[in-house]
Amino acid sequence: MAAPVPLRSDYDAAALRRLARSSHDPGQVRRLLALAAIYDGEPRSTAAEIGGVGLQTVRDWVLRFNDAGAAGLLTGKAPGPQPRLAEHHRVALRQIVEEGPIPAVHGVVRWRIIDLLQWLWDEFRVSVSKQTLSRELRALGFRKLSARPRHHAKDPDAAEVFKKNFPTLLAQVAAQEAAGKPIEIWWQDEARIGQKNKITRRWARRGTRPAAPHDQRTRSAYLFGAICPAQGKGAALVLPRCTSEAMALHLKEIARAVAPGAHAVVLLDQAGWHTSAKLPIPNNITLLPLPPKSPELNPVENIWQFMRDNWLSNRVFASYQDILDHCCFAWNALVEQPWTIMSVGLRDWAHRS
Repeated sequence: MAAPVPLRSDYDAAALRRLARSSHDPGQVRRLLALAAIYDGEPRSTAAEIGGVGLQTVRDWVLRFNDAGAAGLLTGKAPGPQPRLAEHHRVALRQIVEEGPIPAVHGVVRWRIIDLLQWLWDEFRVSVSKQTLSRELRALGFRKLSARPRHHAKDPDAAEVFKKNFPTLLAQVAAQEAAGKPIEIWWQDEARIGQKNKITRRWARRGTRPAAPHDQRTRSAYLFGAICPAQGKGAALVLPRCTSEAMALHLKEIARAVAPGAHAVVLLDQAGWHTSAKLPIPNNITLLPLPPKSPELNPVENIWQFMRDNWLSNRVFASYQDILDHCCFAWNALVEQPWTIMSVGLRDWAHRS
């Protein structure tokens, strides 16, 4: 038989029993008392009986104790199986998801779990389950989100240039049209609300396909909406079509909502009925066009999404009058929540001053 491994000399039986009395780890207590018996000169078989283990396990305890002292006898957590994805796999996965697929190379226009599983196998010959990959993606900070539409001809720098120059544009209005008056920043847009309505996501039991009513008729109206996020107020009209005449009516409605003695800067897109030379503009309003093809700069786009998600989607409108009634109800419900207008509409780059 192999010679017993001697215990380190900087401990004794009394010291190990003192450590056992102060330990809150039952496994460590058992191991310390077994090794204390060895310090007392007992055979290793007696130590094994005290510990309730075999001689080889006692030998392992001695080696751990000699190497790390009493801390080496603490009950550790089993390491478990090694993860299928190593750190270099996660780095590559993060990069490929952020960059998105190349249709001509990967054969898809958006990544699905099943596509990423195939990519991992093609690149690294690593096979994991859908649940494992989903968990890894969430741990990397990814979520399955709705994409925001982007115009194919958008200038990628136009929005940043507009944000940078906005304080200068606002100062010009303050020095000219709004000389000596407080300025309110308003945002304006239109939304088509109709019988061919949207279906939104909803909570449902996993594995089911929830149903929602969906009409195929095409009667619709246009909700002209404007918000002043700093004040938490809004102004809207529901009109049958988008024309310069309709826009003129909406500008009058906004002008009535502007505080007495104040001047409103109304930011809006460059639709034809917004930029027409025949459009009459009230004296307390200055129109400031946003860069073309940049809807993400206009928080009213987020207001429309909020209204659809909460009041206007998943409905069947019986008639044109029913559309008008629901639009009025939804807008009135919104303006009764000024904190919602502030939360959705405030933009740091526009309101930081």
